Amino acid sequence: MCELKAVLERREGNRDIIMESTTHVIVEGEVIELTGIFGERENVQGSIKEIDFSKGELIILGND
Repeated sequence: MCELKAVLERREGNRDIIMESTTHVIVEGEVIELTGIFGERENVQGSIKEIDFSKGELIILGND
C-alpha cells in the first residue's frame, strides 16, 4: 500500500504535517480532502505543489 505524509507549506516557509498516513486525496477547486489509513478526514485550502513517492510526501501550498 502506498501512503503519503501530507505537509502544509505556508507562504513564510513554515511546514506543518497535516496527516501522517494519507491514502486518498480528492481535489475540488482550492479544497483538498485528505483521507488517512484509518478513515480520518481533513480538508485543507490550497494547491498541490509536489508529490514525491520516493520520499512518501505530498506538499500542499496553503492559501494563507
